[in-house]
Parts: sequence; C-alpha cells; structure tokens
Amino acid sequence: MQLVFELSRPGRRGVKWPSCDVPREEPQRLIPRRHLASGPPPLPELVEPDVVRHYVNLSTQNMSVDTHTYPLGSCTMKYNPKRNDAWASLPGFAQVHPYQPEHSIQGLLQLLYELQEYLAEIGGLDAVSLQPAAGAQGELTALLVAAAWFRDHQRELGPRSKVLIPDSAHGTNPASAAMAGFRAVTIRSNSRGLVDLEDLQQKLDDQVAVFMITNPNTLGLFETQIKQIADMVHQRGGLLYLDGANMNAILGITRPGDFGADMMHFNPHKTFSGPHGAGGPGAGPIAVRKHLAPYLPVPVVVRTPEGRYRLDYQRPQSIGQVRSFFGNVGVLVRAYAYIRTHGPEGLRRVSEDAVLNANYLLSLVKHFLPVPYGPRCMHEFVATAQKLKQERGISAMDLAKRLLDFGFHAPTVYFPITVRESMMIEPTETESKESLDALAQVLFRITEEAPELLHEAPHSIWISRPDEVRAARRPVLKWTPEEAAR
Repeated sequence: MQLVFELSRPGRRGVKWPSCDVPREEPQRLIPRRHLASGPPPLPELVEPDVVRHYVNLSTQNMSVDTHTYPLGSCTMKYNPKRNDAWASLPGFAQVHPYQPEHSIQGLLQLLYELQEYLAEIGGLDAVSLQPAAGAQGELTALLVAAAWFRDHQRELGPRSKVLIPDSAHGTNPASAAMAGFRAVTIRSNSRGLVDLEDLQQKLDDQVAVFMITNPNTLGLFETQIKQIADMVHQRGGLLYLDGANMNAILGITRPGDFGADMMHFNPHKTFSGPHGAGGPGAGPIAVRKHLAPYLPVPVVVRTPEGRYRLDYQRPQSIGQVRSFFGNVGVLVRAYAYIRTHGPEGLRRVSEDAVLNANYLLSLVKHFLPVPYGPRCMHEFVATAQKLKQERGISAMDLAKRLLDFGFHAPTVYFPITVRESMMIEPTETESKESLDALAQVLFRITEEAPELLHEAPHSIWISRPDEVRAARRPVLKWTPEEAAR
C-alpha cells in the first residue's frame, strides 16, 4: 500500500479556500519575520476521495478489539462500549476549553469530582489526582509524591533512596523509580511465582522508600502474602505502591487500600474500557492515603460548602502539575460512564467473568502449551513455548506471527522475562465462549504445523516479518523521498 506522499500529485486539492481577506503584509507585522516559514510545508496534495480511500483501506489492515479477538496479556484490550464514546462526545465535555471560567463548566467539574470519589472507593484509599496522562506517568507521579513526603519527614524517617521491585514487574516500574530519583532494587520470585519473602526481608532496610508491587502480578497470580508484605514494608517506615495495571481481576472483590497499599495508579483505558490501541490515548489517575493527599498534583477538583465545584491550585505541599490543565478528560469521561453503567455489582461481575474466561482458556491451552505457574490464574496466564522451541524449533514469536493469519491478534510474547518463551494471554471478560474455543483450536493447530511454515508467518497480511531490532535501533518516523528510495 502506497503512502499519501506517494499518492500525491502537484496541484490536486481536497478543499478550496476562500480568497484571503487579510492584507498580505499583516502576518509579517504581527509575527516577526524570523518566525515565518520561507514557504508552505511539503504536504501531500490529494483530492478528498483519494484521502478517504487511503485511510479506510489502511484501517482494514489493522487489528482491533472491534474486529478481532485481542488477547494481549497485561494490556487488557477489551471491547469498548460505544455508548461511552457517545457520552464523551457530548458538547459539554468535548467542546469545553480548559481556560473557560469554572462557573461555565460545572457539569464537567462535577463529573471529575465524582470520578475522584469513585476511584478512591474502588481503590480503598482517600484521595485521587486525575491529572497523570498514562499509567507510567501515574507511577512516576506517585513516586514523586512519595519522595516529597519523605523529604518532609526526613528527620524522623531518615533519608530514603531505594525502591524495591519484583522481578516480574512491568518495565515501567524501575524506569519510574529511576526518574523519581530512587535506586531500583530487584526482589526475586519464589518457585510459585510470588514474591520471595526471604529475599524481601534481606533487602528491606531503612533506605527503602517504596515497595512497588503488581497484584495480581504479571504471571496472573494473586499475591496471597500481600498483607504480610505490607506489614513488613510499613514496619521499616516504607510505603507500599500498587501497580493498578491488573485491576480488571479484582474490581469489587478486594481493594488495594484494604490489603495495605498506600498509593496506586489506575489505567482507566484498560480497567474501565477506554480505547487505547496504537499507543494512546490514556490516563493514569493515582489514589493515595490521607497523609499523602497534600502532595498530589494540582489542580484537584473540590466541592465547596455551597455545592459548587472548583479547581484547587492552592496546595502548598503539592508536587505541582505533571500534565497540562486537569488531565485527559475524554478518557476520564469514558471511565466515569463505564463505572456508572456497571455500578458496584456490575464491576464485580466484570472481574469475575474476566477470571472465569482466563481460567477456561487456560484449561484448553495447558495441554499443548504448558503453564508453569498454573493450574489456576486470575485474569491472565503465562504459557510457554519452550518445549516446542527445544524439540521442533518453534518459538513463541512464530506462534504469535502465525496467529495473525487466522484473524487473531497475538498475545504478549517474551514478557514477563521470568518465563522463557513466554506467551502472556488475557482474554478479558468481553470474549464469548465461542471465541475462546476458536482461539484454543487455532493455537493447537499452529503447534502441529511444520516449523518452516511458521518461520515465515504471517502469510496473509501486508507486512510479514519486519526487522524489529533495526526498527527499534534506527526508527524512521517520517517519510522522505530518500527513505522511500531505499
């Protein structure tokens, strides 16, 4: 498929602009000459049908939750109800301006205030900031809050420089810790795939500020020792951070604050069903205990005694803003709609069905793709193709690529790194029994195919096996005639 630049022909136009009614010297008077471009940007020139056809045809080459089963482990790619999109598109949400006076956006501010309250209740914590723009930024923001709190309490708690992170954690955890000024220290997993308490005890000292833990963890297991872990961390004056990426497994069943978490982030684009394919959009609200609330980013939406809503910027201990204005509102409105649609009982049912679907699929797959940390899981599980690799030369990547030929998006491969040739599979609650049966059948069929066929897969899509290492090391982010000629 050609790019729009390659379809371009000089002189073609998709729109005819009216004649300029501003004197040509006006821009030069208003804008200094040094800031004016020497000419128009080199944009492609096409008529409207060519543009529409190009992007519609391009969209048919993509896989999405609207078109395919999408069992991408840890990313929770579940179906996104279109009613949420409709509500987020209402003029009072979609067309407001962040500089509007507060009295003109009371409805939006009320929604954001109520969402803060809902997330605090779901997390079992006291205060929420909606500002972070993604889960990773939520992690960083929470760690910056922790760092500020420890600075203010250094006299009684001493300096804190370390963050403990399990070896099965998301890669963003150590990155966030480093960006917040801490040193990341790895905690081993035990033979059951859970935190090794002996290793934790050995590394837990008075330098530890935070222990970051995902629960359920990335192996799809609930950390049954979580209360003991929380007590151990708190006894040494540290804080427990809950990576909320896997909240889809425990909604309405248990709350991180109840099992000892002091801080957490939510991924509303995952847990509360906002679209997040292709790298965005997202949001990463954080929830914290009461003693950490003064350090939250500004602004926080508050309710006045008169029942009005306003943005509170007057928080002297705040770490400041981490994003422009007050968050990715479109995603937050969708999350609010999702929560209100389901209610408490419905959110619990979401998690129960997600866990049921994952365990059903695990029972179908484990006979030909071993699950080292089975036989039960939460909302996802990690299978391994290591035996296939050793005996027949078929890798997890081969299986993932071949799945595309059958209309299934691949699961996450090679993560977590604690399982070799790992395939991290998350069906979510929105898949039917029939789609899970079909996925299991296709996976089994693929494992029986000739290795040579799999090594060249996929065979039915536009791009087969790009050089992913080269693409990562030397990314080409824009079209140029020189690059096109390579």
